[in-house]
Amino acid sequence: MPVPMTLDHLTAGPQTEKLRISRGVRSDPCTGPAMPAEQPDAPIRPLPPQGGTPISSIKNLGPATEAAFAKAGIHSAEELRAQGADAAYVRLLQSGSNPHFIGYYVLVMALQGRPWNDCKGAEKAALRKRFDEIKAGSAVQGQSELEKALNFLGVIEKRA
Repeated sequence: MPVPMTLDHLTAGPQTEKLRISRGVRSDPCTGPAMPAEQPDAPIRPLPPQGGTPISSIKNLGPATEAAFAKAGIHSAEELRAQGADAAYVRLLQSGSNPHFIGYYVLVMALQGRPWNDCKGAEKAALRKRFDEIKAGSAVQGQSELEKALNFLGVIEKRA
């Protein structure tokens, strides 16, 4: 005959915690509703402000871009669209992200609702000029000439 389950069986004990974690949910009956379980290798995805749409809902902008913009103080797709590509990219650079032309033009294309690889010819050349101006205007002080050159190429790693 099966043992009847009580509230104690559902809310306490190591087996219950393992079950919650394996289902991707960790909850604490004393502190409130269920929250996503911590996964050490999963990227941290910031939550947009109340009523905001996640940045990753914009086609071609994923969780890594969303996390970078959160670090720059932009937490929702609405905020990103309101800032515009150039101003948002400046904030991204000011928050410590390394400049990279492809990342910039993917952002521009995403905010226009276009495929990331739709940028060609004269339009791409004009975007490259804007990118170089943005990058020059927000240059990081204290870099060596080698670091500046590697940064220009988009291959330098951010210092901790």
